[in-house]
Amino acid sequence: MDCWERARRIRVAYFFRICVVILVLSNLPIANGVHHMKRVAPQRFDARKDSITPLIVTNYCSETIYPGIMTQAGNGPPQTGFKLDPGQSNNQTVSENWQGRVWGRTNCSFNGDGTGPATGNGAACGTGDCNGILNCVATGNVPVSLAEFTLDAGDGKTYYDISLVDGYNLPIAIVMQPLANSSLDDIPPNLTNPSCQGTVGLLQQKNYNPYSSGYQIFLGTNSSYPLPFDEKVDDKQVSSWCPWDLQVNPPRKPGDGVYPYPDDNIQRPVFDPCYSACAKYNSPSDCCTGYHNQPSTCQPSEYSKAAKAVCPDAYSYAFDDQTSTFIIPAGAGFEVVFCPGARSTNILATESRQLQQLADGGHPTGSSGGVGGGGEYLHLNRTQSAAIRSSSIGCETTWINILLLASSFSLSSVF
Repeated sequence: MDCWERARRIRVAYFFRICVVILVLSNLPIANGVHHMKRVAPQRFDARKDSITPLIVTNYCSETIYPGIMTQAGNGPPQTGFKLDPGQSNNQTVSENWQGRVWGRTNCSFNGDGTGPATGNGAACGTGDCNGILNCVATGNVPVSLAEFTLDAGDGKTYYDISLVDGYNLPIAIVMQPLANSSLDDIPPNLTNPSCQGTVGLLQQKNYNPYSSGYQIFLGTNSSYPLPFDEKVDDKQVSSWCPWDLQVNPPRKPGDGVYPYPDDNIQRPVFDPCYSACAKYNSPSDCCTGYHNQPSTCQPSEYSKAAKAVCPDAYSYAFDDQTSTFIIPAGAGFEVVFCPGARSTNILATESRQLQQLADGGHPTGSSGGVGGGGEYLHLNRTQSAAIRSSSIGCETTWINILLLASSFSLSSVF
């Protein structure tokens, strides 16, 4: 065999291997399907050392709560658990590359130094407890409504969401703080501040307008840029959305010990925390693990569908993040608000065209309340996923495209 023939066969074999790799990549979950809390941002040597990014937690509930904060990366706040009476706020700071989550704990009773419950051992809180102590060093017990943040994923963007993947206990909202950042000031606030209201008795009537009801500013928005609220859910749906078997405290059985059918005739408690199907049963189909670890084999459960109906902008199961994750330029601070009032927002569906315009690198036009400015805040499609799929069709991929693909896609982020 001459040298030219041997070289030709080597090139054919090499390109065949490239095609196989690309075909495998095309069948993996796209990068946008990997939840931002699973991403590990590369170390930045130019990052500010001081923790100066505001993280505010506010309680508008009628009862005292004890928020918990868990840091996954970066420098978290000094207080990771604290008491918040109705109307109070806690103002702290985190590093600009902080990654973590915030949740609310209910019905808590601690001893004098916060190292355990007031009496005995075990949990100190009814929901969201973190090993019975005031300052959390671990994520709270399920079920909890979560606010999740990746302030800098290494790509110059901040990722955040409201998550009901671990269940639901309290209404929750996230309010972006631009901090006089020009790339953030231009983004209309009614496109960045999601809210989830899934508790009976706290839902306002349909067509509720907070701006004509005593709020000049509501969740960082005003009448010029009003929040788009969901208008489908009513009190009956909010009072019974949690699947019966997933309630933390289901009503007691009637006298004969048999539940009537349908169950929606039974009065449920006003405070009705709800496990997610994954949190309670931990099955592969509910948790999207094992064979079900990709979108084609993991479908939303009854819980996920009900949670998404009540809170359209919330993340409801493992592969729901593509329609529930907000992405904005890095540099913002945030406020997490418990029991924000009004109704759940429906930003993602209402402003889908404007979101897509920003995802394509343009400027949103015709958004609710006016024309938005620049700033890419939500990716519905990543360009690398399209590149992967198109490359799987034709194997004569140029080296430049292969190098660009390699630089924008990390296999380690898939697992």
